[in-house]
Amino acid sequence: MTITSINDRTAVQDRVAEFRERLAEELGTEVISTDPKVIRKLSSDWSRLSPILMEKLPPGRFMADLVVRPASVDDVPRILRLAYEHDVPVTPRGAGTGNYGQATPFAGGLLLDLRRLDRVVEIGGGFVRAEAGARLTAVDRRVREAGHDIWMFPSTKNSSIGGFIAGGSAGTGTIKHGTVADGWIRELRVAPCDGSGTDFWVGGPDTVAYTHAYGVSGIVTEVVVRTDPAREWLAFYASFPAYEQAVEVHRRLPELPILPRLASADEPPLVPSLPAPIELDPGRTSLRIILEPSMVETVSRWVAEAGGEVVGVLEGYEQTDRLSGMSYNHPIYFRQRAGHPCFHLEVNGRPLWDDPDAVKSVYPNSMIHLELGPNRGPFGMLAADYESEAQVLAGFARLNEIGIDIHSPHQWNVDRHVEQILATVPRTDPKGLLNPGKLHRSP
Repeated sequence: MTITSINDRTAVQDRVAEFRERLAEELGTEVISTDPKVIRKLSSDWSRLSPILMEKLPPGRFMADLVVRPASVDDVPRILRLAYEHDVPVTPRGAGTGNYGQATPFAGGLLLDLRRLDRVVEIGGGFVRAEAGARLTAVDRRVREAGHDIWMFPSTKNSSIGGFIAGGSAGTGTIKHGTVADGWIRELRVAPCDGSGTDFWVGGPDTVAYTHAYGVSGIVTEVVVRTDPAREWLAFYASFPAYEQAVEVHRRLPELPILPRLASADEPPLVPSLPAPIELDPGRTSLRIILEPSMVETVSRWVAEAGGEVVGVLEGYEQTDRLSGMSYNHPIYFRQRAGHPCFHLEVNGRPLWDDPDAVKSVYPNSMIHLELGPNRGPFGMLAADYESEAQVLAGFARLNEIGIDIHSPHQWNVDRHVEQILATVPRTDPKGLLNPGKLHRSP
């Protein structure tokens, strides 16, 4: 059977009842939850960061019929075999920190909660192997203890490593190493939903079909990712009277012989709600960098030359985590939490450096959150007061005209590596049971 409608709830529920009985026989009742409170909570993720998705995917609109929490990676192929036999949709979920509705069970059925798969299995020369549910805070801590730096992690560092690979794209460390799909992943262990009850390992370029795929091409249960020799890092804070002055320093950072791990800047409207460990002037642009200590003198000189001021240099790896937590889309979250309704777009292009006024002219009351990207160029978030979905969409063409590329966080479709994913799913998910509604499949 092929899933053709995400609204056929009665038929799905009948199949779920049969599936549940079989699963209890094979793995026991302790892996199953039908608690309505648990189901409601786990059927949503952080898509509420988007006011558009909050309107379309409010908590409770789309609900799983049961939650299954495998106790080992070997359980997952067995669960998927039974789901295949009973035509039960499967929506995978990690820590639930995704922002695009990836973990929303549009077709009901089974919500596969992978958080119990949380072991850091092995740390070797230049790699770490971990189960998909391991939190990146724990992975990074173990890696640092062994004298390594994990290549990258998201600004929401309590995300699971499998969820970051299956749903993320970039994070702290991308300035040097690129995005999640740019060589960070050495191997993935994947469980298909093809009735086989088995899993397999893929490596190198073959991992792309399972990266940022929301689980539609197979459930990632174990990962092997690359590490570097550990460096010392510190948190560097500077402020400037104007955004353009902060840009003078931001665009010079790729010249450093040791690249920063992160470089974030915010215009004054975004600054007051940032949870910084030091006082930030709400009337000045804030620049925050994770720097290697020997680079501080050079960057401090650049700050002074641009008319800015160094306001803090904080030692301790925990301080770099705090700084990282104010990067990417987090300033928008903090502003929303402070009571300012707004939306954001992920934006990329040199006008963020060269012509910020043109970028901000597209939407009234716009604000720029700036990052340094994997191509050593600018990208970030454009935020503005939210009125309606039509208002948001109306600005896309204008941004493209002035040289800004957009990724919209206001939709749930798989939108990266689509060609590779579409070539893979006929083999790994022939019935279309994995996370239905997230991939536009060929007729």
